[in-house]
Amino acid sequence: MIIYQATKREFLHHALRDDIEDVVSRHYVHATGHRVGPSEIRSWTSSLLHMAKVMGDEEIPDTAGVAIEYQVPQTAKRIDFLITGLDAERQPKVIIVELKQWSEARVSDKDGIIWARRGGRAGETEGPHPSYQAWSYAALLADFNATVQDEALALQPCAYLHNYPYRDGVIDHSSYAAHIGRAPLFVRSEKSRLQAFIR
Repeated sequence: MIIYQATKREFLHHALRDDIEDVVSRHYVHATGHRVGPSEIRSWTSSLLHMAKVMGDEEIPDTAGVAIEYQVPQTAKRIDFLITGLDAERQPKVIIVELKQWSEARVSDKDGIIWARRGGRAGETEGPHPSYQAWSYAALLADFNATVQDEALALQPCAYLHNYPYRDGVIDHSSYAAHIGRAPLFVRSEKSRLQAFIR
């Protein structure tokens, strides 16, 4: 199930001329029959405006597809942001973007796990590193989504931490290198690198 689906042009209109969080909220209620809490709405407000700045790159085609809050089949997991289109060889591609609002983190000694403030009142908790999380979504889609298999869609996961100021040796610690290799990581100062990745 996809909560919101549009072209890049339509997404930019909703993000920059309307209130994107209201648009996505309406789509969410229509798709699920439920409302979302204030924290998720705040998350959409912040993260989707940052993605609009990324997607504003003129070299990313206006016809590229944008999907928000795609629920992975047979799970409770939702992919934050998807971009679809054709590569230079006219082959279909899907970019999976895991969005995080973190501004700091702390290394865990567990594989693929990192400490961060994940919202709510719990404070800092352990959970998946954003690159690991993005890669795991790609792996689930590759294994369980018939469209991905039937149409040979190439999946490219990545993570965008739009509030994380710079690479600090924590978010990109060597223990996460394998995960970042499978799903590249971009921080606030690397918007142009993310745009190039999408192009």
